[in-house]
Amino acid sequence: MEQPGRGLRVGLFATCVNDIMFPDTPRAVVTLLERLGCTVEFPEAQTCCGQMFTNTGYFSEGLATVRAFVAAFSGYDFVVAPSASCIGSVRHQHQMLAANKPALARQAAALTERCLDLSEFLVDVLGVTDVGASFPHTVTYHPTCHSVRVAQVGDRPVRLLRAVRGLTLVDLPEADTCCGFGGTFCVKNSDVSQAMATNKARHVVETGAEYLVAGDNVCLMNIGGILHRQKASVTPIHLAAILASEES
Repeated sequence: MEQPGRGLRVGLFATCVNDIMFPDTPRAVVTLLERLGCTVEFPEAQTCCGQMFTNTGYFSEGLATVRAFVAAFSGYDFVVAPSASCIGSVRHQHQMLAANKPALARQAAALTERCLDLSEFLVDVLGVTDVGASFPHTVTYHPTCHSVRVAQVGDRPVRLLRAVRGLTLVDLPEADTCCGFGGTFCVKNSDVSQAMATNKARHVVETGAEYLVAGDNVCLMNIGGILHRQKASVTPIHLAAILASEES
């Protein structure tokens, strides 16, 4: 197939959750982007985006992650992550954290302009919605809160899904409501979080879909825990895994 990414050097920001708990997702990103012609590298010095520190007020600890991020990723044409939540944190928190460090703030500002969620990179930079994927299943899509409200990926994931061969996309009722994860929210307010996730899982099951797809694995993990306990026949799957799939 056509390779619109030829000549682009991409730094893969796997994110700490994916690196530790869902390594198949960053692997899928590599498979997909290399198929589209990109040169993809995984900087081993990468660490956390710092969102957990920043959201809970530990700004000095968050600042250390900004330094690490700049050191790991400054040399790439683009930085791509399979997580709108973490990319949103990089784009909207790193400059704030480095505000009292002018040199670092300038470096962070220059870098964050090149930091994109996977769906943004595919649609806006490579200019593709049809990535040559095949996934002959019925899926429903959950637009995660940070992807909609922070990274603002819009309808890019839906446009990518609609171009996948064999895939049937069904609407998710109350799709724009939160799944209840919310980082530390699910720990500090576990009962409320579980109620929200249960409500979201109910709507997922109502669609009759085989798969629940999203661009953030933490939200899939939260909803998926409820689906698993209910023995529902719906499998959580990251957008990257679908887009990396080809006809066997």
